[in-house]
Amino acid sequence: MNMMSSTTPRLPLGLGLAGLLPFVLCAAVVVLAGLPWQAIAMQAFLYYSAVILSFLGGIHWGVAMSLDQGGSTEFNGRMVMAMAPSLIAWPSLMLDARFALLALMAGFLLVRLYERQSDSVARLPGWYLALRTLLTVVVVLTHLVLVIWLSLLPV
Repeated sequence: MNMMSSTTPRLPLGLGLAGLLPFVLCAAVVVLAGLPWQAIAMQAFLYYSAVILSFLGGIHWGVAMSLDQGGSTEFNGRMVMAMAPSLIAWPSLMLDARFALLALMAGFLLVRLYERQSDSVARLPGWYLALRTLLTVVVVLTHLVLVIWLSLLPV
């Protein structure tokens, strides 16, 4: 973390870490609180997750518009990729919580895998890629904790 904080601009680092708070706090409430709060926190977690996943698509829309030549293979691929997170996030909100968590978690992992491709690495700042790795790890772990927690509940 020290290496990242010295190379990542402070504002994106702070905003990224602050963006983890709803994931961590909602997951903690789901696991630790009483039943009425669990349901509210689970719903808040899923909605927030869908919003953030959609936001990641918007980042790639902006990259395509500003760095890729319109109509090029890179542009077309990035524009399609920019829409994929929203098309995963929105329908996931209509699924059972366990399946929604898995779909959203898969969406975060797919975006991160896409960002690791050479054309993304060439267009995105190194600090962004390092920050996204940290944020994705925490986001995926919170989803995984909730999937496991739901799996342990009596049927």
